[in-house]
Amino acid sequence: MRVEDRLVQMGIDLPDLGGDGYYGTTYGRMKPHHIVGNVLYLSGHTPVRDGKVLHPGRVGDEITAEQGYQAARLTGINMIAGMKHALGELDRVRGLIRCLCFVACTPDFYDVHLVSSGCSDLLAEVFGDPAGIGGRATIGVQSLCDRMCFETWAEVEIA
Repeated sequence: MRVEDRLVQMGIDLPDLGGDGYYGTTYGRMKPHHIVGNVLYLSGHTPVRDGKVLHPGRVGDEITAEQGYQAARLTGINMIAGMKHALGELDRVRGLIRCLCFVACTPDFYDVHLVSSGCSDLLAEVFGDPAGIGGRATIGVQSLCDRMCFETWAEVEIA
């Protein structure tokens, strides 16, 4: 099944990141992606939809791990939109190489991996095994832009 057909089946509507649609440039000078050979490097993606941050705050304080999971899942949707913007065709994705995830949380919140799974689980559902499963690291941090609770960047193998 084509990846875009799977997204429709899952009820996932990707935001259009073409033109000025990539929200990352709001935070400074950067480009949304870069391709070298068969590797797509995605800049940071966050849980933003229609200009609004989903579940702002720190996990373990203002928001729960489950809300963080949902924010990470939205971030995964935005990452897929970033892939589509970069490649034009999602079936060019051969595999997720790795993601580096950041969870804004309190110093005593140790389940950052549970939050990141929102993004990882979505990518596995959309691209399947093994393409949708890559390496991952998750780091708990004090803060992220606009009180976001989650951010990630990724490297993707492409055809």
